Amino acid sequence: MGVLILGIETSCDETAAAVVTDGQRVMSNVVASQAELHRCFGGVVPEVASRRHIETLNPVIATALAEAGLGFDDLNAIAVTQGPGLLGSLLVGLMAAKSLSFALKIPLIAVNHIEAHIYANFLLGEEISFPFVAMVVSGGHTDIVYARSHSEMRLVGQTLDDAAGEAFDKVARFLGLGYPGGPVIESLARKGNPEAIPLPRAFLEEGSLDTSFSGLKTAVVNHINRSRQKGEEVDLSDVAASFQAAVVEILVTKALAAVETYGAKALLLAGGVAANGHLRDVMLTRMRMQDVKVVIPPPALCTDNAAMVAAAGYYRYLRGDFAPLEINAAAGLSL
Repeated sequence: MGVLILGIETSCDETAAAVVTDGQRVMSNVVASQAELHRCFGGVVPEVASRRHIETLNPVIATALAEAGLGFDDLNAIAVTQGPGLLGSLLVGLMAAKSLSFALKIPLIAVNHIEAHIYANFLLGEEISFPFVAMVVSGGHTDIVYARSHSEMRLVGQTLDDAAGEAFDKVARFLGLGYPGGPVIESLARKGNPEAIPLPRAFLEEGSLDTSFSGLKTAVVNHINRSRQKGEEVDLSDVAASFQAAVVEILVTKALAAVETYGAKALLLAGGVAANGHLRDVMLTRMRMQDVKVVIPPPALCTDNAAMVAAAGYYRYLRGDFAPLEINAAAGLSL
């Protein structure tokens, strides 16, 4: 049956478990979302998230094994997110993984959450050759990674303030659109004019692959406040479309610059914001114009899930990169 790895993901507000064979075949992928639980707060409350993980993780693991038609004794290893993420949430998944590793006498594999998002692309059956550039865009991260091999990945660009997904959430909250902000802004933007409001694009200094979205978020807030002070009607669909267009232009421009800088022939897009349809369309169009292959997971594999953790864990399993049971969660874990 190949190498069977149980993946566990609890870095934020998704409780997830999955079984993946040989890093590619997804036998099960179970995700228990906490979105409704945190909606009334307008964002994720860390203490609430970690408590819900405690309640949900064991049933989620049991469901993942049942859907795969397997038992604990069939597993070859346990892969778990060590960080980055919310410390309390990470600890729940890590303690469960340690317990299983100890009880079953099988290897424990610690996985970086950003790396896991990149490996969601390896679950698609696509041929992916090194070197490549990966862009991970989520609520907490906007990272550009240059990968020379499975064991050689380097962070070459990151956000200097708000992540792209965080900016979506904050703008949506200010506009009274609810949480999470990404899907609702994308939906609203379809009815708006992306050129209606001249919003700034922060590209930073020449040659930089870093990003910044705090100023863009502030520009949206200032535009709304000025319009209301003048008694002007605000078309929220135009605001959403203009904001989304600005975010996408920044991301695509930085991705193109990274591919050119490192001479990569492939771009892997990943993370929750990679589920945004407009970003996917523009990225595919612009990269194809430059003869660059683009790999993007389906939306279900863009958001936090455990199949990507198991996939990343497989390549660590092959090179015997196992974690000791003394390992701890690392909220600020670097790539």
